[in-house]
Amino acid sequence: MRVATFSIAGERRVGLVDLGSQTVAPFDMPVERSEAGILALVQANGAGLPRTLSPVPLSQVTLEAPIPRPRRNIFCVGKNYHEHAHEFSRSGFDSSAAAGAVPKNPIIFSKVPESVIATRESVVIDSKVSTAIDYEGELAVIIGKGGRGIAKADAYEHVWGYTIVNDVTARDMQGRYSQWLIGKSQDTFCPMGPWAVTKDEVDIETAGIRCFVNEDLRQNSKINLLIFDIPTIIATLSEGITLMPGDVIATGTPAGVGIGFDPPKYLKGGDVVRVEIDGIGTLENRFEERA
Repeated sequence: MRVATFSIAGERRVGLVDLGSQTVAPFDMPVERSEAGILALVQANGAGLPRTLSPVPLSQVTLEAPIPRPRRNIFCVGKNYHEHAHEFSRSGFDSSAAAGAVPKNPIIFSKVPESVIATRESVVIDSKVSTAIDYEGELAVIIGKGGRGIAKADAYEHVWGYTIVNDVTARDMQGRYSQWLIGKSQDTFCPMGPWAVTKDEVDIETAGIRCFVNEDLRQNSKINLLIFDIPTIIATLSEGITLMPGDVIATGTPAGVGIGFDPPKYLKGGDVVRVEIDGIGTLENRFEERA
């Protein structure tokens, strides 16, 4: 099932996407309930879907982030592909490098909910704040069933589905403050979308992830190459933290980020970044300089 949060005629709706016909069929539910985006479905915890109304062409709606405003910070995993762990360790911006390039346990940080934007919305570069803006294409897990102390063997029972995130990062701020929240939580620094899919839509063992900057392929890997897989991430996070329905977990980015080049290839105004994940879709955003 492919589910989009979108706006039409000034109202936010949630609906089923049909890629074949390029339409979205709104669920028949109150507008107030649709304000939460796909959380309206996730929080139902399998109680059944509302009926759908007549399909609308995707060309006539504006896609929003699947969860326009997450209930709390987005959980993120750092250095979770081997090659990226090494390229980041060499960059000089890695405050954890002293413990080794490849982490022994998941590195967890977060992005504030207000950083979320939709596909095709602009990411704002404020050169007064940062001149080292980088991209990080990632698979994001959406929790459907809450829990604490979740065992790895049971982790997928707690997964509702997936979406795509671009973990945009101000590298200079990341290095300056020796932690990651400020440099990763700037306004507009969490593009998410284009929609969400239920877990049965994605074959994690075969799905590829790619990131293009102005049609230049920068990142190209497989989700199954994660150092710490999805069950390990969920077990780690839920060890003392109660995960809630609707929580979003960005699982890490592959090698090929801007900081990995010599010299670094940072983003500038006018650049377009596209992230693709097999079974989900394409997240695309233009970067614009703040006036």
